[in-house]
Amino acid sequence: MEDGTSKSPGYCADTDADYDVLQWDTREDCEVRQILDRIADKWSLLVIALLDRRSLRFTELRRMIDGVSQRMLTRTLRHLERDGLVRRTVHPTVPPRVDYELTPLGGSLHATIRALVTWTEEHQNQIAAARAAYDRRVVAEQKAADDEAAARASIARDALAGSR
Repeated sequence: MEDGTSKSPGYCADTDADYDVLQWDTREDCEVRQILDRIADKWSLLVIALLDRRSLRFTELRRMIDGVSQRMLTRTLRHLERDGLVRRTVHPTVPPRVDYELTPLGGSLHATIRALVTWTEEHQNQIAAARAAYDRRVVAEQKAADDEAAARASIARDALAGSR
């Protein structure tokens, strides 16, 4: 076994302190990026957050998630169920009743999502200030570039007028 690698199968990160994030995708049997892409999309995050308190029916989820299509919610729930984060229960009634709830694994992910939301809430003013500063800088840089282009065009016009 290579130095700095874990003996645990499927463990993607290097055990050395200076690991290379890009190797998450290159190690055999490592699906970190795929899993992150799946759980970090906006619909999955909302579904996980809504299912934290109680089980919900499909129609309840669809009503509570503004902008999600039936197709997208169906796909999201299927992916989350496949990943073991959501449990789907079909009740033998007419019409069939289907409930969705978080599994213990999904509940542990919700705790992480909650920490991320808390961080976002605590830092939203700093982020807003950084965005405003960035936008002002971009506008100023664009104005400077436009002024420089106008000055060069003026010099070029003057040079052409002088050569006639």
